[in-house]
Amino acid sequence: MNFKLGVMMESFLLPWREAIEVAKKIGADGLQIRTTDGEFKASVMSKALKQELKDRLNANGLEISALCGDLGKGFGNKELNPSLIEESKRIIDLAKELGTNIVTTHIGVVPNDKNHERYKIMQEACYELAMYADKMEAKFAVETGPETSLTLKNFLDSLGSKGVSVNLDPANLVMVTGDDPVKAVENLKDYIVHTHAKDGRKLYDLSPEIIYGLEESEMLSSPAFIELPLGDGDVPFENYLKALNGIGFEGYLTIEREVGADPKADIIKAADFLRKYIG
Repeated sequence: MNFKLGVMMESFLLPWREAIEVAKKIGADGLQIRTTDGEFKASVMSKALKQELKDRLNANGLEISALCGDLGKGFGNKELNPSLIEESKRIIDLAKELGTNIVTTHIGVVPNDKNHERYKIMQEACYELAMYADKMEAKFAVETGPETSLTLKNFLDSLGSKGVSVNLDPANLVMVTGDDPVKAVENLKDYIVHTHAKDGRKLYDLSPEIIYGLEESEMLSSPAFIELPLGDGDVPFENYLKALNGIGFEGYLTIEREVGADPKADIIKAADFLRKYIG
């Protein structure tokens, strides 16, 4: 299986310069970097910092697998969308400047009902993002999870573009919707450009109405599911990775660890787990 090994840089909970060195030591090929806050925020990141980041990555033999451009709001609010869309476009600009063409994001929960008012609002916003991504030869990669993979596929099909594509997170599917990650690979095969390597378990169901009202930070702390170290949850990794290989995916398995007392140790464990399937 010809995958690349990535790590979400912020998951280390280390200063970014140190995180780059640790990523090299554990044999990662690349890092995903959040650019929605702090010194890496797209609207404030200095020219000098951009150059230092590129230099340090190059010196350690690493590349950027993707930028994380999740603004924490989704695109279900018509009043907020104009500013969120413009900020998302600036993140694409930064991604291209830093040497990647993928920006991952959450767009909010896609309703099953195409006649739902929220569906049309999200459709209009994502169409504009898709057109900009096409223009920039880039991808806005929607992270899976709040809706089933089939619902997301149908939504993406309606855009008539692959400028908005998919960052497949199998744990989100397992934890939130109970969807099968193997089936998700088949459903979304035309759109997958990046993946997160994460594991977890669903504890009880959340209604769509509740999910619609949750911000990402609230989703992560929901008692309805639990994130677990890679290999300890309910993601069927062997079959899931075989499915990715079967569709010809050769991109990143980017380790993301959002909770836990020792995320660095969990990331190292995850890297060792994934190496059984890489190369």
